[in-house]
Amino acid sequence: MKIVVGCDHGALALKEEVKKVLAEFADIEVQDVGTYTEDSVDYPDIAEKVCAEITSGHAERGIVLCGTGIGISIAANKIQGIRAALCNDVYSARMSRAHNDANVLAMGGRVLGPGPAGEIVRVWVQTAFLGGRHARRVGKIMDLEGK
Repeated sequence: MKIVVGCDHGALALKEEVKKVLAEFADIEVQDVGTYTEDSVDYPDIAEKVCAEITSGHAERGIVLCGTGIGISIAANKIQGIRAALCNDVYSARMSRAHNDANVLAMGGRVLGPGPAGEIVRVWVQTAFLGGRHARRVGKIMDLEGK
């Protein structure tokens, strides 16, 4: 599985920790689309880069990071085909995959430390979508894009 990661200046350190966690999985290829310095950047630009890799089929999932995770998750969810979930705990991360088939995980560099963020990432990448009744609901979510 290919996962693309990106952050703004408020989550650069967390992005590096996330990449270390993803390196624990032999079957995961990571693409980093920036930012690479602490110079100020706009999180919608990063969300667009990450999500373009997913919607084009070049990556299966993405992880987006900003100071709180809020702005970048809102930006990501504006892109057709994206289901971004802002997760600050393991349970939410698990449910975002199992019930919502989230293809983008959002977290905040000023909200989460490396330990909790690492556990969230591990659960998120290992949890499969359950399908069934949840597939019907995800379908209805995706239908909202056309309204």
